[in-house]
Amino acid sequence: RKASFRGELVDRGPDSPTVLKLVMSMVNSGAAYCVPGNHDMKLQKYLSGKDVQLKHGLALTVEQLKTENTHFINQVKDFLYGMVSHYVFDNGRLVVAHAGLKEEMQGRGSGAVRSFCMFGETTGETDEFGLPVRFNWASEYRGKAMVVYGHTPVPEAQWLNRTIDIDTGCVFGGKLSALRYPEEELVSVDAKQVYAEPAKPLNWKADVVLSHQHEYDDVLDIDDVIGKRIISTRLRNNVTVREENSIAALEVMSRFALNPKWLIYLPPTMSPSETSELDGYLEHPIEALKYFKSQGVEKVVCEEKHMGSRAILIICKDEETVRTRFGIEHSGIGVCYTRTGRNFFTDNELEAQFIDRVNKALTNANFWEKFNTDWVCLDAELMPWSAKAQALLKDQYASVGAAASAALVNVVDVLNQTAGRKIEGVNELLQMYSSKKEMISDYTDTYRNYCWPVNGVVDYKLAPFHILATEGAVHVDKDHAWHMQEIGLICEQDRQLFLATPHKIIQVNDEAGINEVVSWWTNLTEKGGEGMVIKPYDFITTGSKGLVQPAIKCRGKEYLRIIYGPEYSAPENMARLKNRGLSGKRSLALREFALGVESLERFVKKEPLRKVHECVFGVLALESEEIDPRL
Repeated sequence: RKASFRGELVDRGPDSPTVLKLVMSMVNSGAAYCVPGNHDMKLQKYLSGKDVQLKHGLALTVEQLKTENTHFINQVKDFLYGMVSHYVFDNGRLVVAHAGLKEEMQGRGSGAVRSFCMFGETTGETDEFGLPVRFNWASEYRGKAMVVYGHTPVPEAQWLNRTIDIDTGCVFGGKLSALRYPEEELVSVDAKQVYAEPAKPLNWKADVVLSHQHEYDDVLDIDDVIGKRIISTRLRNNVTVREENSIAALEVMSRFALNPKWLIYLPPTMSPSETSELDGYLEHPIEALKYFKSQGVEKVVCEEKHMGSRAILIICKDEETVRTRFGIEHSGIGVCYTRTGRNFFTDNELEAQFIDRVNKALTNANFWEKFNTDWVCLDAELMPWSAKAQALLKDQYASVGAAASAALVNVVDVLNQTAGRKIEGVNELLQMYSSKKEMISDYTDTYRNYCWPVNGVVDYKLAPFHILATEGAVHVDKDHAWHMQEIGLICEQDRQLFLATPHKIIQVNDEAGINEVVSWWTNLTEKGGEGMVIKPYDFITTGSKGLVQPAIKCRGKEYLRIIYGPEYSAPENMARLKNRGLSGKRSLALREFALGVESLERFVKKEPLRKVHECVFGVLALESEEIDPRL
C-alpha cells in the first residue's frame, strides 16, 4: 500500500519544512505519490524568484524555511516543480487531484488541466466571506473513475457522484482525513488545535440534514434513464434496453411508483419449466429437474410456491437509518412495494403497522447485530393474493366465472331436456358443454383458494425467501439453504405474520429424491396449491453455456386455468399450448436477474442513485418486451 498526498503541504502549519521532508522522502523512496496544491505552487514560484504576495500562510512558511540550508531549499524547489497535476491509478478507476478533475480532462496534460487540478472552476464572483464562488463540478460528474480531491475545506468528507472531498480542515481545527482504497474506508484524526482561523467557518450550514449525495438525488435527470441503454453488469456483461421500452418504464415510474429513493431493486421474471411430455400436463417438476441436470447442476432446492403477490421489503432499524442511508425524511422505517415499484399498501397506517411488525421480528431475532447492519432488503411473497389483486379478481376472474357458470347451467339443462328426443348431435353437444361446465367450476374453485378477507395486519401472511442485501453485503454469495435457515429464525419471532416456506433439497441424480419431490408437488397442487419453484442450490450458478436460470416455476394443473383460461385442459387446447416457446422468456429472466443483482451491488457500494436506477429502470423496461405474459 502507498500513500498519495493531494497537496497543500505548506502554509499555516507549525512546521512546514518537516512536512516537506517527510513527503519528499516517501515520494523519492517509492512509498508515496504527491500532486501539487495551489499553496505548494505559490511557494515554488517564490523560491524561483517570482514576485508573489506573502499571504494566506506563505509568510509563515518562508519564515520557517530560513533555518534550512540552501541544498534543502533547492530540493524543495525541484520537488514542487516536478510534480504532475494529477494521478490516474488502477487502470483508470481512481483519480487523485488537488481540487478535483472532470472526466474529459483525466489523463491529459495542459495548462487548463493543471489549473483545474489546483483551483477547480470558479464563477468569477465572491461569496459573503470574500472567497471565490466555485462551480460544483462534482454535481455534474458522470465519470467512471473515482475522484479524490480537496482544496475546499468541508466539515465531513462526503461522497457525491463517485467523487469525495477529503479536505476536512485540519489546519482550521477540523480533522486530517485519508481514504483507504479500494476499501473506500475513511480514516480521520482530530486536529490538536486550531492553527489558523478560516475565512468561512468549517461548520457553515451545519444544520443541513441530508448528505450531498442525498440532496443531489432529490432531483433525478431524465437523460439517465431514457433512450437506448447499454447497461454493464457483473453477471451478464452488457444488457441492452431498447428506447421504446425505456419510455414505457418511465411512464410507469413517473405515474405510479413510490419515492424513487426506496427503489434499489426490482425482482426478475421467472421462466416456467419446459413443456411436459406427460399427457394432460403443461408443466411438471421432471422437466425442471432435467433442465438443471443438463446444465451441470448437481443439487437443487425445491420450494413451495405461495399464491400471493411478489413483495420487496426494505426495513430499517430506525428513522435515522432511513435518513442517513436512503436520504428520506418523515416516511417511517421502511417500505413494501410490488415487483413494478408501486406501493403495496394504499393505507399508510396499515403499512406502518405491517412494517413495524416486521421490524420487531428482526429485532427480536438479533438480526441487526448478527448482520452488522441497520437495514435489510427482503424478497418475499405477501398473501392473500386478493389483497393486491382485488380489481383483477372482480373485473376478470369473478366476472368470467359468474357469467360462464350462469350460462352453462342453462345450456346443460336445455341439452339434458333435449337429449331424450334423440336428435342427432345433441349427446355430443351435451358432453361438450357438460365438460365446459365442469372446467368453469374448477376455474372458480381455483381462484377462490387464494382469496380471504383482509381487515388488518393480522390477516396478512408474509413468506420471505431471500435476504437480498444488508449494509456492506449482497447475499447472492450464499446458497438457498442459508437463506431458508436465516429466514426461518426470523419467522419464529412472529408466527402469526410470517410463514416459513416449506422446501426440500435433493440431488438431481437421486431417483428417490426426485420421486419424493414429484409426489410432494402433486399433493400440493391437487389440494389447490399453486405449485413449486426449483432453484439451483447456489444462488448464482454458471454452466457450460453461461449463467443458469436462477429459478424455474412448475405450476399445477388447476392453477394454470386462471393463467390460460378455464378450458386450457381441453385436448385440442392442450395440444396447441404444448408448442409454446420459452427461449424469449428464458433470456428475459437472465437479463433481469443480472440487472437486479447489479442494482443491489451498486447500492451497497454507495454509488449514486442514478447508477442504481439505471438497473432498476432496466428491469422495468425489459418487462415491456413482447413475451407471452402467461409464461
